[in-house]
Amino acid sequence: MMMASLSAFSPIYETIRGEAVESTHFGAVAVVDAGGRLVASHGDPGAITFLRSTAKPLQAISFIEQGGQERFDLDLREVALICASHAGTDEHVTVVKSIQSKAGVTEADLLCGTHPLSHRPTLQAMRQRAEEITPNRHNCSGKHSGMLAFAIMLGQPKENYIDIQHPVQQRILRTFAEMCCLPPEQVAVGIDGCSAPNFAAPLYNAALALARLCDPGTGNVAPQRRANACQTITRAMTSYPEMIGGPNSFDTHLMQVVGGRLISKGGAEGYLGLGLLPGGIEPGSPALGIALKISDGDLKGHNPPSSESPGTVRPAVALEILRQLGALSEAELNALAAYGPKVALQNWRRIIVGEGRPCFQLNWGVINQQTSAASA
Repeated sequence: MMMASLSAFSPIYETIRGEAVESTHFGAVAVVDAGGRLVASHGDPGAITFLRSTAKPLQAISFIEQGGQERFDLDLREVALICASHAGTDEHVTVVKSIQSKAGVTEADLLCGTHPLSHRPTLQAMRQRAEEITPNRHNCSGKHSGMLAFAIMLGQPKENYIDIQHPVQQRILRTFAEMCCLPPEQVAVGIDGCSAPNFAAPLYNAALALARLCDPGTGNVAPQRRANACQTITRAMTSYPEMIGGPNSFDTHLMQVVGGRLISKGGAEGYLGLGLLPGGIEPGSPALGIALKISDGDLKGHNPPSSESPGTVRPAVALEILRQLGALSEAELNALAAYGPKVALQNWRRIIVGEGRPCFQLNWGVINQQTSAASA
């Protein structure tokens, strides 16, 4: 599988200093409905790239459809954390421990490692307690705990649960491929930052998978147990958005503001996935999946702008996509204005010196040969 080249990406966001463009970010977008129609795009919707953590809700489907929620008596908050890139707060750790206790595994079984935390109040509280960062604080510890539970449920070894040949990972890969309408051999596999397998797919197919996650019944494309699993996952994410990210997360804030009409899941290296549920734009509107990739990786992440992080690209572009789709009201846009679409740029004295702003218009209903073949 050939990964996306730079030619797949088009200008998508620019920063202005004074009256001149200082820098331009490039990206690509695919907006797809659950029936496989490419509703809108920017850049090449066939661009192939890794979903990174945006894949987590899709990676959870196989476990849920095989009965994992019932087997371990997981509540929706725990299901949400399995789909999350959480902030490592004490609340998140409590839920991770609950999943592990129900599954009969421990923190010592996690193979995700550790990383620095971005949530300062949690860090400060941990320092006061002289508490070290451990794997349960990792943003992927919910996903890994779910994978361990899946291994236990299947009667498979837990020691190598992240090996791509492990039955857990093979089932996850097959389900991901089915959701994307791709043969498994056409899904490129890499190793994520948390050491678990991760998948690359065309933006079109990733957006299709997100649309099907939000509306698994369209065209009777999913058997009932998969449809039920998809509905459980979207209900968990929209019911407990604070589990998906946390206090400093765009995913969490967006889902809280829109009140259950969409799911949002960011990934590393400039990836973001959105899923609009049926009726998410207006009564009767179809479910839509949106896959977005910023080509330079958007290293500033998903945090709101501040003097330390003066604006990020993905949230601003995501809001602009939703605005162009008519999916957000003025009140909702105002509530999310700290993220964009336009963001004032301040220097260290908090003087406004320019702005960051999207610089694209979606192309409506543009279907090229590659995406047409993918939907066949």
